[in-house]
Amino acid sequence: MYQTIQLKPKKDDSLRRFHPWLFSGAIDQAASTPPEEGEVVRILSADGSFLGVGHYQIGSIAVRVLSFRDECIDSTFYRRALNSALVLRQELQLLRSDNNIYRLVHGEGDQLPGLIIDVYGNTAVIQAHSVGMHRDLQMITDALKEVMQGEELKHIYYKSEGTLPFKAELDAGDGYIWGGEQVEAVAIENGLRFQIDWLKGQKTGFFIDQRENRKLLEQYASGRRLLNMFCYTGAFSVYGLRGGATVVDSVDSSSKAVSVTNRNVTLNFGDEPRHHSCSEDAFRYLKETPEGKYDL
Repeated sequence: MYQTIQLKPKKDDSLRRFHPWLFSGAIDQAASTPPEEGEVVRILSADGSFLGVGHYQIGSIAVRVLSFRDECIDSTFYRRALNSALVLRQELQLLRSDNNIYRLVHGEGDQLPGLIIDVYGNTAVIQAHSVGMHRDLQMITDALKEVMQGEELKHIYYKSEGTLPFKAELDAGDGYIWGGEQVEAVAIENGLRFQIDWLKGQKTGFFIDQRENRKLLEQYASGRRLLNMFCYTGAFSVYGLRGGATVVDSVDSSSKAVSVTNRNVTLNFGDEPRHHSCSEDAFRYLKETPEGKYDL
């Protein structure tokens, strides 16, 4: 079915413990024909027993394991994996009327190493970090549309130009691979609205992994004078304002980031007199700030 990679003796312990990475030093090169980069391979121990199946890639991490079962990596596999990821997010209550920003797939955490899928309202942003995931993009896209059909998914944007190995020389330009017409770029996190720039923003457009930290800051914000350094989208500023901060100052060296912050503040609070922003070098700003001006 797939080309096989055989390991050196006593190099299979980590895979038997279900670690999803196979390092190149564990491969018996004499017993294995080098696969093409991104190709799906079967991994065998030195005695020939099956260990796993995954994407081969040139580098220290030679195989990212997709399954420890001897199965085909096809559309059915991706539908099952994406559905499991979606069910988990539903059980965690991340899909709510007041929250439609969440990470659907988080690489190894969802047994899909090399793949990130973030959801912003009716748009999903796919980011491949391995050649194998790039090669499987069509299967992933088809599976995603099927699994998310009940979640009003209308657009899929592919953003992998800056995350794939440059030596692979892939033609992986960013762009919409489904939808792309009349895109609503505003999504909701915990009842707060944010404009998301997945086209030119960092990562997939928003630091979703900071959601719980933003909620925590909101709890401490009441009556405080908040300084948000490296503000980027201004999400911490928005949470601080809702939490009752008396002053919120947002600082970033990027004037574009400051503009995004201001838009997000306006989206939620209109013309908010408690909020001020500036484009400034962070360290210079801190050096020139009087001691005691902020307490959060």
